[in-house]
Amino acid sequence: MPSVTDLVALYQSQWDSLIAPGAKYEMVETEVRGVSMRVFKDAPGNMRDIWAFSAGYGDARYLVFEDESLTYAEAHATVRSLAAHLVSLGVGPGDRVAVAMRNYAEWVLSYWAIISTGAACVGMNAWWTTPEMEYALTDSSPKVLICDGERLERVLPIHDALAESIGLRVITVRTDADLPAAGERWADVVDAANAPDALPAVAIDPDDDMCIFYTSGTTGFPKGAQLTHRGAVHNLMHIGFMQDLPKGMAAASGIDVEAMAAAGPQPCIMAPTPLFHVTANNCLLHPATAVGGAVVLTHKWDPARALELIEREKVTSLSGVPTMSRELLNHPDWDTRDTSTLQALGGGGAAIQPDLVQKIDDKLPNGVPSTGYGLTETHGILTANNAALYVAKPASCGTIVPTSDAVVRDELGNDLPQGETGILWAKGPVIIKGYLNKPEATAEAIQDGWFNTGDIAYIDDDGFVFIVDRAKDMLLRGGENIYCSEVESAIYEHPAVAEAAVIGVPDERLGEEVGAAIVLLPGKTATVEEIQSFVGERLAKFKIPTTIWFLDDQLPRNANGKFVKRTLKEQLLES
Repeated sequence: MPSVTDLVALYQSQWDSLIAPGAKYEMVETEVRGVSMRVFKDAPGNMRDIWAFSAGYGDARYLVFEDESLTYAEAHATVRSLAAHLVSLGVGPGDRVAVAMRNYAEWVLSYWAIISTGAACVGMNAWWTTPEMEYALTDSSPKVLICDGERLERVLPIHDALAESIGLRVITVRTDADLPAAGERWADVVDAANAPDALPAVAIDPDDDMCIFYTSGTTGFPKGAQLTHRGAVHNLMHIGFMQDLPKGMAAASGIDVEAMAAAGPQPCIMAPTPLFHVTANNCLLHPATAVGGAVVLTHKWDPARALELIEREKVTSLSGVPTMSRELLNHPDWDTRDTSTLQALGGGGAAIQPDLVQKIDDKLPNGVPSTGYGLTETHGILTANNAALYVAKPASCGTIVPTSDAVVRDELGNDLPQGETGILWAKGPVIIKGYLNKPEATAEAIQDGWFNTGDIAYIDDDGFVFIVDRAKDMLLRGGENIYCSEVESAIYEHPAVAEAAVIGVPDERLGEEVGAAIVLLPGKTATVEEIQSFVGERLAKFKIPTTIWFLDDQLPRNANGKFVKRTLKEQLLES
C-alpha cells in the first residue's frame, strides 16, 4: 500500500492533468452574477442539453421502480408529451411547476419535462403536512402541481384557495381519487405514443432557475433555495472529475481502466433518498442520465428490499446517507445476496464515521467506499473523497471541487490559518442564486460570492477538508467545545451499536452535558457503564456521555434519511 504522501502526490498529479489547457476539465475565469470565479470552459449551457444528449442511449434501461422499467427512448417520448402539455397550460421560461410524490418514475419524467420548458421544478417534500405544503406552494407560486394520491389528500383542503390566489392547476399520478376543479390525470394528458418529435423551442440562460429545493429543515423553517442550470451543470462535471481522478491514479499504477469499464455492466445507481433533494436528484439522477446509466428507485427504504434489488438489477453504485450503508452491511441478507456488482457504496448528507469507511472497504471486494460533502446551497458536492485516499484519510470528506474555493473563518469572519478549526465558507459557480423571496436571508448567507456553510471544519496541509460538526450541533460544556460527530464516531466503534446520535442535555452548572441516544444491533446488548467506559478509552473525560438512552426503535429521521436531533430532543428531554 503506498504511503499517504505518495497517494497525495499522485492525486495532485492527476488533478493537474485533468485541468490542464485543452484537457476535459480546463477552466477559465468569468463573471457570474457580478462575482469573478472559475468555470469549466466546455461546460454545457444548461441541464436541458444534458437531457437531450441522453436520447442517444435509445433502448438502454433507464428507470426501474419495483417491477416497472422504462428505456431512455420511452422516457424521452413521455417527457416530450408532458412538456408539450405544460406549454399548452401556459408554462414557460421563468415559471414554476411543483412536484409532490414518492420516488416514482413520474417524478423523474416530470422533472425533465419541466426544466425542458424553461420553467423551474419545485421539489416538494413528500413528508410535508397540509400547512407545510401550503407554505411552500404559496412561497413558490407554481402554475401546476404534479402529485400522487397521498399528496393530493393533503392539498385538497387548500386547493381552492391556491387556485384562486396563484392559479394553481393539478395533474395527478397513480390515483383514482376524485379530482379538484380543473384537475387532470397523468394518463389523460401524457401520450408517449403520439408525442411531438421535439421538445418545445425555448432559450435557457445558464443562470436561470432550474429548480427550487427547500432546505431540509433540520434546524429551522425551510427556505426555497434557487438552484441554477449553471450550478447543476458544474456539479455534474465535478462528479465526473472526482470519478476520473481515481481512474487516472489506477491507470498510472498500470491498471487498464478502459478495459475494465468496457467489460463491466451498465452503470446502475440505486437512489434510496428522495428526489426532492440534491443528494438523489443532482448527485445521482444527473450523472446516471449523462452516462446512460440505469436508476433504481425504491418505494421506501428497506435494507432487505434494497439488497434484493441490488442483486436483481446488478446495481453498481448505492449512495445514500451513512445509516443506509451501515444497515446494509449489518443486515443478515448481506451474506446471502449477490452484491458483487457494487463498485461504490457510501454517500453524504452526514459524516460517514471512520469505522464505516473501513467496513465498506472490507466488505466490497470489487468496489470502494466514497463520500461527498455538500449542501442544497451548493447544488450537490463541494468536496469528494473515495478509493485509496478515503481509506487513508477516512475522517476527511475530501478536497474542494475544482471550480470552487474554500476558507475557514472565525465567528467574526476573519480567515484562519491552515489547519485551524472554524466555520467553512465556499465560493464558486455551484453556490445558489439565493433564497426565494428572502433577500435578508440571502444577504446573510452569501457575501461577495462567499457562502457560509454553517459547518465547523478545518483543512489540512494536503488540502483535504475535515468536517468537525454542524455549528448549531456543537455542545458547549463548561466552556469546552464538544463536537457531536466526534463522540458519535467513538460510540459507533462499539460492536453492538447500530445507530447513535449525540445531543446536548441542559445542565445548571456546566450549561450542557453530553447525552447519547443509542439503538443496538439485533441480539446485541450493552450497558450505560459499558458505553461510557468504551468512549472514555477513546476521548477526553469531559466528552463522555453522562446520559445515555437505549431506544428500541430507530432514531427519528427526516425525508432524506438524516437524523433529526430537534425531534429527538423533544422526545427525550421534553416528554
